Amino acid sequence: MTSPRERQGSEVHGCGEVNLCLAGDVMLGRGIDQILPYPSEPELHEGYVKSAEGYVRLAEQVNGAIARPVDWRYVWGDALAELERRRPDAWMVNLETAITTSNDWEDKGINYRMNPQNIPAITAARVDCCLLANNHVLDWGEAGLLQTLRTLVEAGVKTAGAGRNLKEAAAPALLPAGSGRVLVFAFASPSSGIPPHWAATDQGAGVNFLPRLDEKAVAGFGAEVRNHKTAGDIAIASLHWGPNWGYEIPRLYSEFAHGLIDEAGIDVVFGHSSHHPKAIEVYRQKLILYGSGDFIDDYEGISGYEAFRDDLVLMYFASLDPQDGKLKRLSMVPLQIRNFHLKRASPADARWLCDVLHRESSRFGASVELHSESDLRLRW
Repeated sequence: MTSPRERQGSEVHGCGEVNLCLAGDVMLGRGIDQILPYPSEPELHEGYVKSAEGYVRLAEQVNGAIARPVDWRYVWGDALAELERRRPDAWMVNLETAITTSNDWEDKGINYRMNPQNIPAITAARVDCCLLANNHVLDWGEAGLLQTLRTLVEAGVKTAGAGRNLKEAAAPALLPAGSGRVLVFAFASPSSGIPPHWAATDQGAGVNFLPRLDEKAVAGFGAEVRNHKTAGDIAIASLHWGPNWGYEIPRLYSEFAHGLIDEAGIDVVFGHSSHHPKAIEVYRQKLILYGSGDFIDDYEGISGYEAFRDDLVLMYFASLDPQDGKLKRLSMVPLQIRNFHLKRASPADARWLCDVLHRESSRFGASVELHSESDLRLRW
């Protein structure tokens, strides 16, 4: 696969477009870290499962044995072919895993950690930007966060949403795209389980914490965007917000997303935290993903929320007008997690996901159609 800066679309794109690929929560710790070439110590500090090997066994009980160690491209599976075919200008994920050898774990129930020697599991997919404003990046303390930042920077992967201080945490990732740039700002809301003491300060490391979704926050964010955005730039607001399960979109969320577009100059609102995809809205021709769902996780074999089909995940391919950031097209590729590996969803599963997204998005004036066996399209 070519490097991000060398990409020129092999799939035909419209002239003068900025093409993005967005994917939700990527969890490369715990069970997945155990199948990679350099697994961390498997000890966990959870109430029921005491070894990360337990999550590997759960997955194998459901879908069969996983040969170990897997190669660096394994977990991404069929997503890699889709990236190669479409070659987006910028591709980003919400990385819900500390990349660290730190043992300074926080007593919060679940702690995700990947061995830094496994960083090729990220670079093999040519990820341009890892979003770090989430409820797992500090699972292994400040030392774990700092090592995560160093490891990603040394690997050539941009980050947003966390830093050695507030200035760094609030700064956007700057990604080249055509004659302009994609600016990625990332925020963490306490509604997704982020402890307030994880907030970055003027002198302390942490996440770009968003304590309230209100007009004051929109105004402050707008000032930050204006400090960086110039003509031809696309501005993305990544928001880790809301609970893990459920399709409800509180009015406060939609009002905040609209405010970011109306007042802060945001072109794409990229929400995540839910373990399954949620509604999509196009507001004033700008894209809002209220919840993009998980993308890679180790949840196979865990029971209790089967109705949400969190094994079905999406790649969101958005084409924008670089002059005004308006959405021109959104296509989505449905995949399924099986044996900690992404494979194309079956036609029946793609139809199920299409029907759910259509039901939820229709409340916001959008519709989702099955364009082919492997492609969903948004209409608005």
